[in-house]
Amino acid sequence: MYAIVKTGGKQYKVAVGDVVEVEKLEGEPGTEVTFPVLLVVDGSDVTADADALGKASVTGKVVEHTKGRKIRIHKFKNKTGYHKRQGHRQKLTRVEVTGITK
Repeated sequence: MYAIVKTGGKQYKVAVGDVVEVEKLEGEPGTEVTFPVLLVVDGSDVTADADALGKASVTGKVVEHTKGRKIRIHKFKNKTGYHKRQGHRQKLTRVEVTGITK
């Protein structure tokens, strides 16, 4: 059984026991979180109806807060002497999926 959940403007395919990295969520490690469900697949049974998904939920436990890999941005304009270097590390949260209910 797996589900498609939405958080941080992205969609993730999750199953019970999976550890996924999502955009930063509020809460200390050990806190329970609930995700909105977009689709639930249980064998050959696919649930995509809005009424049925209103009752479905995916719960997880915050494992830790981390940062993603560093990306480097370099802006450059030719013949003007302008260049700017910048870096960024996205804040992420690791979440362990503990349950999927239909």
